[in-house]
Amino acid sequence: QVQLVESGGGLVQTGGSLRLSCAASGTIFSINAMGWYRQAPGKQRELVAGFTSGGSTKYADSVKGRFTISRDNARNTVYLQMNSLKPEDTDVYYCNAYPPWLGWGKGTLVTVSS
Repeated sequence: QVQLVESGGGLVQTGGSLRLSCAASGTIFSINAMGWYRQAPGKQRELVAGFTSGGSTKYADSVKGRFTISRDNARNTVYLQMNSLKPEDTDVYYCNAYPPWLGWGKGTLVTVSS
């Protein structure tokens, strides 16, 4: 069973950058479509960035031009580079398949101070 572990979150000031990592315990990279999601308290989890099954990338409108998803198949890891962070990016970030069907990890908290 694949387990996902997210890391790299933290506290950063507005305009700062973070790189999130998602490490998988199993071989997820037969899974082409992977994504990063975020969830604020009381809100639904939403897709932030993802690889589609066709290999293209998809981004939420709110992060286009600021976030970049990438992957390292040799390391079974998916990354999310986040630049020009804004307070509204404050959330817990998760990775999963796209659309999600794997078990959810614990996520990593990103806090952007104003």
